[in-house]
Amino acid sequence: MLRTTVIVVIAALPVAAAAQSYRCVGKDGKKYYGQSVPSQCVGLPMEQLNAQGLVVKKIDAQATADERAKKDAEDADRRKREATSKEEGRRDRALLATYTSESDVEAARGRAIAGNQAAVKEIEGKIAALQKRKADLARELAAMQDKNSPAAARTNTDLKNAEIDLKAQESLLATKKNEADAINARYNDDRKRYVELTKKGK
Repeated sequence: MLRTTVIVVIAALPVAAAAQSYRCVGKDGKKYYGQSVPSQCVGLPMEQLNAQGLVVKKIDAQATADERAKKDAEDADRRKREATSKEEGRRDRALLATYTSESDVEAARGRAIAGNQAAVKEIEGKIAALQKRKADLARELAAMQDKNSPAAARTNTDLKNAEIDLKAQESLLATKKNEADAINARYNDDRKRYVELTKKGK
């Protein structure tokens, strides 16, 4: 009796193992079966079968694709959040390694602003020199009797080059003046974040 019971249990194992299977009609019109999704069924409507071969679930191909797309989007979003968190952590560590107090932040701001102001002053000096050179060349050209002479051509070329250099320096001056606002904004952010991190650590 015991031996019969064991045989029945063993005989039932394959049935249990095959309790779930999949079926679909492939693109070639043939039916395909498998305990896992057959490769021929990927992207196609499928049926999930129980051990008796009865349909227990119909799997819509579009729904499966939508679920896969949703999962891919969620994975991409998770990776993006992890990368952002990692970068924020790196910046926070760099910030704490750079400053030891709020006064350090202000000292760094002062140095950056001083450097910017020195650059602005230097550019303004170049602009003044170019404006003077441009005016001198214009007077020199106006005083020439023969406007078609080689000397007049050279002076006219020098005048045009001075105008080009002047425009370049004026553009650079505008950029440097805008940098002052960016410097203040950056150190405002650094100070705010430093305070947040040091308070959090207490």
